[in-house]
Amino acid sequence: MKALFITATGTETGKTYVTAALCRALTNKRQSVRVLKPVISGFDDETAENSDTYVLLRSRGPGFDQLPSPSAVEACSPWRFTEPLSPDMAARREGREINFSKLMKFCREAQAGPEDVLLIEGIGGAMVPLDDTLTVLDWIKELGIPALVVAGSYLGTLSHTLTTVAAMRERGVKIAGVVVSESEESPVPVAETVETIARFLKGIKIAAVARNAEADVVLQAVSEMAGF
Repeated sequence: MKALFITATGTETGKTYVTAALCRALTNKRQSVRVLKPVISGFDDETAENSDTYVLLRSRGPGFDQLPSPSAVEACSPWRFTEPLSPDMAARREGREINFSKLMKFCREAQAGPEDVLLIEGIGGAMVPLDDTLTVLDWIKELGIPALVVAGSYLGTLSHTLTTVAAMRERGVKIAGVVVSESEESPVPVAETVETIARFLKGIKIAAVARNAEADVVLQAVSEMAGF
């Protein structure tokens, strides 16, 4: 099984969009895909159909475009929190916590599954806290699978992207590549943002994805990075 962890430089960068597009495109190519977002905050049962979890579950193609069952939601996102905050804060407000060992066990069991591809979407950016001491980066490092970094093209993304990649490199995480997903408000053309990032990230593959790009376009941008 090929596995890929999709993380980001922060929130609202297009991480779920890229993950869902990859799932949809791979499924269209008749590859079996399991897609997970194990930890999600801002999840409200009354508005869940707009949640990242529902978007990912529906991306599996025909037959999955209806409202997912409670069991499917649980299998995709077992750690769900109501407040739209970092996982540690959201869990604390509910008197709960994320058991890191159980999180690792959940992901590793998914890795041992029968599917061709496993896509794991993180939460927020790579340095978002999961609990009092551990971050998403610790999660990625412990799993030991390649990580795809999704960045936006908004003002400020250069610093956010370079800082995120530096932290990941320092921990020895294998970076599959960086995808610059076009933000709604971009101060310069996306190609210029990619060119600037590339000057500082030697040896890392970088691709741009236009806003609302088709799933096959996203797959084409990422396939060489991830080996799909």
